[in-house]
Amino acid sequence: MEAVAKLNNYPTSPRKMRLLADLIRGMKVDKALAVLDHNPKHPAVPLRKLVLSAISNWKAKNEGEDETELLVKTIFVDGARVIKRMRPAPQGRGYRVRKRSNHVTVIVDTEANKKAAKKVAPAETVAAEEVVAKKPAAKKTAAPKKKAATKNDNN
Repeated sequence: MEAVAKLNNYPTSPRKMRLLADLIRGMKVDKALAVLDHNPKHPAVPLRKLVLSAISNWKAKNEGEDETELLVKTIFVDGARVIKRMRPAPQGRGYRVRKRSNHVTVIVDTEANKKAAKKVAPAETVAAEEVVAKKPAAKKTAAPKKKAATKNDNN
């Protein structure tokens, strides 16, 4: 049974947070925590806390089960509110500064549950592929190739 943890309105840009989220996606949680613990980027600390919270939520749902096979099943970063500020600029103008924030969602699950979900999914996709396969594909013809220009042709 999977467990979810969310971090809302963390004041760093989603792009910076996604760099860390991409690092730990699909990892086992103990390895992900080690990676985040030794990462110098500033969003690593709240992301580590979020993974710990997801582990804690999973323990509350699945009492007595082994957590060594737990992995980061899904992690995604969405943009949140943007605070707009003005910065002085030359000749009486002002530049807009957008202070971005983000929402992070982490879902942890065991490998056994992840494999079971994959076995169910292919049956649904085969039915969808059969519907798509009934449509005939339109043939495309390639454009004729142009002759390569040489140095002597220009004279």
